[in-house]
Amino acid sequence: MASTGLQLLGLVLAMLGWAFGVLVCAAPLWRVSAFVGGELVIAQVLWEGLWMNCLSQTTGQIQCKTYDSTLALPMSLQVARCLTVLSLLLCLLALLLGVAGAKCTHCMGDGNHASKARLARISGVLFLVAGLAYLLPICWTAYTIIRDFYDPNVAAPLKRELGPALYLGWGACVLLLVGGALLHVGSSPPVGKTLPVGRGAAKDNPHTAAAGEVKQQEKSFV
Repeated sequence: MASTGLQLLGLVLAMLGWAFGVLVCAAPLWRVSAFVGGELVIAQVLWEGLWMNCLSQTTGQIQCKTYDSTLALPMSLQVARCLTVLSLLLCLLALLLGVAGAKCTHCMGDGNHASKARLARISGVLFLVAGLAYLLPICWTAYTIIRDFYDPNVAAPLKRELGPALYLGWGACVLLLVGGALLHVGSSPPVGKTLPVGRGAAKDNPHTAAAGEVKQQEKSFV
């Protein structure tokens, strides 16, 4: 039997992870200009994201601009865009399946418990896949930032630091993975629960059971 509590907890955590993932995808806070050496006192701070970059000045003015050309972007940024969008779309599909397959909902009626549990398990797997797909661009972006930061061949104005969106992205991935795992476990049948051999065979083949009863009656008459 499916556990309603685990299903609901998994859905709530996965929904929070999806919401945070949308914020991370839209926020231009993946890369932040670093303060290195003589660059400690600067009048501008550059923020970079997947879709735009923003320039913040000490006067409080912030100017944001979307990237002019998608094809002119680095390949790593294009792949990060594809993976994040794909992950968010998978989350939407998993959310629909999870709501339809949850034990506390009546989208498929009250008699289709096996089908509802199967949908909920598929939803949990999709959340797990979405969390892993979202984790890849986050980790790769953090790796490139740290690599360039400690590379002496990279000029100081080109060095970047980890933006707050990356930390929020890691949290979103954890929520998606934990929520998907709880949803899958809460929808799985208990291990070791099987029907007795005699009863199971009788239920699977009622004609054979009826024929056996007739033979027993014939033997008793003889």
